[in-house]
Formats: sequence, C-alpha cells, structure tokens
Amino acid sequence: MDELTDDELFSQIEEHLKCSEQSWLMGAGISFDAKLPLMYPLTNKVKKDVESSHKKLYDEIITPLFEELPVNCHIEHVLSHLGDYAALAERNKENKTVINGSEIELASLEEAHNVILESISNVIRCGYVEDKDGNTVEEGTLSVPIVDIGAHLEFIDTLFNHASAGVHERRKTVNIFTTNYDTLLEDALALNKVPYWDGFAGGAVAHRTQRYGEPAPSNGQRANLIKMHGSIDWFLCEKGYVWRVRDNDRYPKADRRVLIYPQATKYIATQQDPFSTQFDLFRKSLNSSNSNTLAVCGYSFGDDHINNEIEFALSKEENKTVLLAFLECRDGIPTCLERWRNSSFGSRVIIASLRGLYVGNKGPFKRKGDDDYWWTFKGVTSVLKNGCEV
Repeated sequence: MDELTDDELFSQIEEHLKCSEQSWLMGAGISFDAKLPLMYPLTNKVKKDVESSHKKLYDEIITPLFEELPVNCHIEHVLSHLGDYAALAERNKENKTVINGSEIELASLEEAHNVILESISNVIRCGYVEDKDGNTVEEGTLSVPIVDIGAHLEFIDTLFNHASAGVHERRKTVNIFTTNYDTLLEDALALNKVPYWDGFAGGAVAHRTQRYGEPAPSNGQRANLIKMHGSIDWFLCEKGYVWRVRDNDRYPKADRRVLIYPQATKYIATQQDPFSTQFDLFRKSLNSSNSNTLAVCGYSFGDDHINNEIEFALSKEENKTVLLAFLECRDGIPTCLERWRNSSFGSRVIIASLRGLYVGNKGPFKRKGDDDYWWTFKGVTSVLKNGCEV
C-alpha cells in the first residue's frame, strides 16, 4: 500500500470526526478557559481552604497524608489515600487507624473527606485562576461566580448543529465521557437544545436510575453524557440513593454528601455504585467491530483505570476503534500513548499535538503555520467546524 501524503493524513482526521459511531473523552483541560482550575491548582486551592476553615483536621490528617504520598500527588490521590485509611479504621474494632504515629478515629477521617469534597465543589461552582507560582489571580464566589461557559457552548453547537452534510442523519448517539466534576457540558447541551441522557430521571431534582451492566437507553437522545468521576451536583443520601440536586437545596436531606470519585469505600453500595457503572458504559463504547472513533480532548492520560480500559479494547484483534487524541505533548508523548503507537494496533492511534500529527509510529507531520493550537478545546472546535485546513 502506498504511503499517504501529508494532506491525506490530515484529511483522515476529518473523516474520523465524521464517523457515525463516535465517543468523546474529556478531561480538566477543556474547562481551563472556563476559569476552572486544573488538578494541581485545584489541589492548592483546596489545601488553602481546608487549612483556613478546619486547621485541626488539616494539621492532623491532611498534611500527614500529603507527606506520605509522592511529591507530584494531587487532591484525588489524597482522597483515595483517605478512603483507604477510612476502610482500615472501619475494620478496626475500635474504629481507629494510625496516621503519622497518631491514632485517628473514623469519624475524623469521614469529616476530613467531606470537608475536601465540599471545598472541591465550591471551587468548581465559583471558578478559580492562579498563576504558575500558585498565587491567586482571580477567584469567584458563590454569589458572584466567574465560570465562563462560552467554549463549551461553541463545541456542543459545532458538534451537533454544524456537522458536515449527511453526518447528522447517519450518526448514532454520541457518547461524551468526562472526568470533570463541573456541569458545563450538560449545561451546554441543554442551552443548545440537544436532547441527552445522563443516567438520571427527573427534572432539576432527579434520581439515578442507571444500574451496572445496563446499556444506555435508546430513547432518541442525541448524546449520552457519562461523568466518570461524579459531579458537584450529585449527592448520596443515607439510604444509598444517588440524587442530582440544585445548588442550595437542603433536600432530600441536609446531611447528604457530595458524590465525587474516589469515595471512602463504606459509602458506596455495590448495586448503586455509579462509578463502576460509568466505567462499564465506557468499556462497552470502546468495543466495536464497526468503524468507531474515540476522540480525546483535555485529558492527559494520567488515570490508569481509564488508560487500561482503552488499551485492553484497542488490543483486541476484532476491534476497529480508532483513538484520536488531541494533546499538547510539549514535554513529550505520555508513556502509555508512546507504547500504544508502537504496538500491533499502533496504526489506530492518532495524536494531534502541538508538535504536529502522529499516526502510529510515524510523525510528527506539521500543519501549515507556526503556532499549532488544534490540540486545545477551542482548537478541536475549529477542526470540527473548518477541517484541518492543510
């Protein structure tokens, strides 16, 4: 088979984005222009908030946990570590465990867990921007948030309302998976009048109906929105039910807890665990014997759970899923992507980066122009709307 020209390689991206069977995986990077922090600025902000509001918890639990973990850990790692300690304390006959040589009661671990989740939730609702040195540049409040939905509105509008001729008619329901806690994608879908399903039934207050193993329903919706790590408007009540609730509502009950992954283990019942259900839907979307595209934006391939699912699916001989990753790669290609593109399924791994286009183990192929920001959220929207413009 003859080698494809550069123009043909770039046009392949446009064809993959027109695929009738496609899913998107979105990460924190898509909300950067919305004035929401990436994981490390979020971690800095949460540490500041917890230290100022719950100094004893911060000194006795939060600080020792950070000291135990690697230097590059972030707040999700701390939540996981905290959940592990909570599980140990729960199994202990005195409901205690030891952190940094000090006995800590389960109730204190639970409180620290809830305080962190509430802080994350408030930061995401309000918006927060800091400089590279960790200094606050701009900060919203609950009464005056600074969050900007503009880029999300344009992306959803472009994806669903400005597709190339004939694509809309033959395209199946688009799966949108996100690791983000914010509600910008679902808000953008609603504001663009795109009918979608998210696993809940109801209105402004809704209850989760999706169970593990069940497929997404086929009710004529144009999008399925699957939040892999939970949401700032998801709450778990003491009966084990998962609710989607509006800001400031004090029902279904005031002692509910924000449902953001990872959770302390005791709070998730097997049949009602939304996270395993979300990953099950992700796994099913990746396994296809038909032409299928997984487009990735804003996700830096730092979640081993997600990466393992992608690798397992792509490695199946009968699978035809193509991975199209829009990624900066300023400091090099992530380790897992480097391994995948040099593997037996490498031809189905495409990376659109600041450095250029990689197709399998070939590349980078540069686009025309010096500044290549097609890997950003706005850049991806432009590619959907205008093509690669080679």
